Amino acid sequence: MPLLAHTRARLLTAAALATTLGAMALPAAAPASDNQVSIMMDDDQLIYRGDAVRDAALKKMKELGVDAVRVTMLWSVVADGARRTPALDKRFRKLGADDPKAYPVRNWDRYDRLARACRTLGISLYLDITGPGPSWGHEKPPASQRQNARTWKPKAAEFAKFVKAVGKRYSGRYIDENDNGQGIPRVAYWGLWNEPNQGGWLTPQWSGGKPASPAIYRKLYIAGRQALAQTGHGGDVILLGETAPLGSSKKTARSPMYPKTFIRGLFCVNAQDKAQRCSDFDKYGPLQATAFAHHPYTKKLAPTVRDRNVNSITMANIAELPALLDDIAAKTGRVRAGLNVASTEFGYETNPPDPYSGVPLETQAQWDTIGEHLAYQQPRVIANTQFLLNDVKPLTRYKKGSKAYWFTYQSGLYFADGRPKPSATAYAFPFLGTVTGSDAAGNHLLNAWGQLRFRPNGLTAPDTVQVQWRPASDPTAWQDVDGLQTVSNAMGFFDTTVTIPGAPGAVRAVMMSAGAPVAISLEQPVQ
Repeated sequence: MPLLAHTRARLLTAAALATTLGAMALPAAAPASDNQVSIMMDDDQLIYRGDAVRDAALKKMKELGVDAVRVTMLWSVVADGARRTPALDKRFRKLGADDPKAYPVRNWDRYDRLARACRTLGISLYLDITGPGPSWGHEKPPASQRQNARTWKPKAAEFAKFVKAVGKRYSGRYIDENDNGQGIPRVAYWGLWNEPNQGGWLTPQWSGGKPASPAIYRKLYIAGRQALAQTGHGGDVILLGETAPLGSSKKTARSPMYPKTFIRGLFCVNAQDKAQRCSDFDKYGPLQATAFAHHPYTKKLAPTVRDRNVNSITMANIAELPALLDDIAAKTGRVRAGLNVASTEFGYETNPPDPYSGVPLETQAQWDTIGEHLAYQQPRVIANTQFLLNDVKPLTRYKKGSKAYWFTYQSGLYFADGRPKPSATAYAFPFLGTVTGSDAAGNHLLNAWGQLRFRPNGLTAPDTVQVQWRPASDPTAWQDVDGLQTVSNAMGFFDTTVTIPGAPGAVRAVMMSAGAPVAISLEQPVQ
C-alpha cells in the first residue's frame, strides 16, 4: 500500500451487526446504501490452514476494515467419521444427529476457534451451513447419476437435524468439550446452503427438462430455518438464496440454473412450476428471511457489463434482483415486499498469477472499486463481500502453468505469499472519481465517491478527506481541489462533487488528520 498507517479498529460487535442488518431489512428510502456492511470470505485462510494462519488472516482483515467474515460450514466436514465404526454409529444413533456431541469434537474445532478469534477482534462470524452432506444425508441416486452421489437430493429432515446441532453449539451457552472447556460464542448471522442453483452443490438441477433444484432447496431452507428458530436463533440474521450469478441453456441434472429461473421456481411463479411441491407455501406460508443473498460475479467482464442472458444476475444488473422479488411478492405473496439483498461473494481473479481466468492487477483494483460503487448505489443492497483475502496456492499435482494447475481461485487482495496487490489499497480505501459535466470556465465536475473502510464505524467525530488532482505530464504535482470534505457517515462513506481542471490528469483521495495525510487511495486517470 502507498500509505495506510492509519488502521484503527472497527467497532461492530456481532450483536450490533445483527441489529444493523435486521434494521436494514426493512424497505429502504435512502438514495444509496450508505450503511452497507463489509464482509470478507476466505475459507482456506480461516478454516483449513490452522490457528496461526487464521489469526494472521483475521488481523489483516481487521486492519482492512472488515465487519464480518463469511464461512461455509460444510455438513460433510463436521459429520466426517461420526459413524465410521459400529461403536461410533451406536453413539451417533443414541445421541441423535441434532446433538453436537454426536459428531467428533475435533471436527468442530476449526469453527469453535474461529468464533472465539472473531469475538476477540470484534469481527462478526457469518456461518453458511451447507452441503454436500454425509451419505446418510442424501437420497441414493439412480445408476445413471452415481457421479452426482455427493450432491444428490439432500434430505431436508436430516439437514434440519444438523442445523439444530449447529444452532445449539453456537447459542452462546454451549461449553466446548475440549480447549480447556471454554465457552463458544453465539453466532447470530446465517446462510442456509451455498449456490443451490449450481450442480456442484446440489443435484439434480433439472429433471425431465423441468426445474428440480428450486423445490429441493425450498424444503432445505424451510427445514433449516425452523431448526435455527427452535434453537433460539429465530430473530437472527438469516439469509435466503446464496445463489450463483450465471447458468446454462442445458437442462441436465448438473447444468447450472440461471438465478432468475431458479428464483421463479423457488416461489412457484410459472404455470410449469405448479407441480414443484408448491404446497410448501400452503403448509408453511411465505419464505421468511432477513435478506436474499446472491453472488453477483461477472467473471472477466467489467462490473458495468451485464451478461448476455436475461436470466443472469451480475453486479451490472443487481438492481433487477430486488425488483424481481418485489414482483413475486405482488403476484404471489410468497415473499414479503421490500426484501433487501446481500451481495455475499464478489471478486476478480488476476493475471498474474492465473493466465487463464485473471485480469491485470490494476484492472482488478479498478473493477473491485466500481463493483463496490454499483452496490452502494442500490439502497436495497445491504452488504457486499470480497472473495478472497489471499490467492489460493495452485494445484501442484498438475502440470505447472496448465489450466488445471490454476484451477484454484486467484481473486485475493494479496498473492498466496502475502504480497499485496493494488486491490488491497483499493479495498481499505476505495475511491472512484467520475466526471459528470463541466462548468462555464471549462473545469470538470467530478463526483468523488469512496469509503474510509478502515475507519471505525459509528464515530461521532468526523474525519476529513482531501481530493487531489495532478496533470498527466507530472506524476508528482498533486494539488488540492475544493478544500477538505467532511466524512461523518457511520460506515465511512463519502459522496460529493468537486471541481478539477478540465485537462488530462489523475485524481486521488487523501484522508487528513491535523493537516497531514493519514491514508492515500489509489490514483485514477481522468480525461
